[in-house]
Amino acid sequence: MANTSSRTLRLLTLLQTHRFWPGGELAGRLEVSERTLRRDIERLRELGYPVHSSRGVDGGYQLAAGGSMPPLVVEEDEAIAMVVALEGSASAFAGTLSEASLSALAKVVQVLPRRLRRRAESLRAATVDSPFSQAPEVDAAVLATVAQAIRDQERIRFGYTARGGSAPGEHTPRHAEPHRLVTVGRRWYLLAYDLDRRDWRSFRLDRLADPAGTRAVFRPREIPGGDAAAYVRGGLRRGEQELRLTVTVHAPRAHVERRIGRWATVVADDAETCRLEIEATDPHWAAFGLAYLDAPVTVDEAPSAVLDTLRAWSDRLGAMAPG
Repeated sequence: MANTSSRTLRLLTLLQTHRFWPGGELAGRLEVSERTLRRDIERLRELGYPVHSSRGVDGGYQLAAGGSMPPLVVEEDEAIAMVVALEGSASAFAGTLSEASLSALAKVVQVLPRRLRRRAESLRAATVDSPFSQAPEVDAAVLATVAQAIRDQERIRFGYTARGGSAPGEHTPRHAEPHRLVTVGRRWYLLAYDLDRRDWRSFRLDRLADPAGTRAVFRPREIPGGDAAAYVRGGLRRGEQELRLTVTVHAPRAHVERRIGRWATVVADDAETCRLEIEATDPHWAAFGLAYLDAPVTVDEAPSAVLDTLRAWSDRLGAMAPG
């Protein structure tokens, strides 16, 4: 049986459906006796929740109108971290784990205080995932401010340090219309229309400082090609070496797609094997994807950087084994 605190929270979640619960059925769902259920109901009433009850053979319980979960007390960066983590889990996995992550995310957002809930919902609406997205590195305040500006269609000003541009700590002022947040690798990117340069640009959020809304709203422009993630990745290919590899995985397609389906493209398969094409900008992420397959893999074509990384990982991991 669950401990008292978790059981009370579970009881409140069931009552929040606002349906009438027969006492026996509700006790059965919680795996407790009806006597214990009555004590838990009284505990909720002491906390201020209006739980109506009726006696007799057809007796039961129902949460009155206006009864709801109390606000979740968290700091802004903690709220953003929860949304990012749960959204990432929902995207990275398939099946029941993905569904559970989305369900948990919906519950977390529901019980956030109004101001933080608006920011969390802005972040969800503004973000587009791209393959090999995991554990992005960015300041929570920057992320929340930019996401809210995207939601409100508000122009923003910020300082930016371009690669090979300003000295460390120095920022070039930028004025832009923010459209989408995109995650690629361990990075967040803002896809925006640069008003000074009159062209589309993608900005790394870890190089972006002090974003602030201008209270000037804009009409959203059409993103080139209609796909924010593809546009940002295309820009990265022009600035960074794109690593492309082809491998044969000795496992059924269902297993492969469950493990790394969002990171790779299945180009051929039969009952026992799959042929994959993978793109990455970091050889370590390519190696991680192959290792995460948890199946025998034959590398058909791969850049030397990926092959060198695989050999180094093999030597290092092999040295860890006892004996």
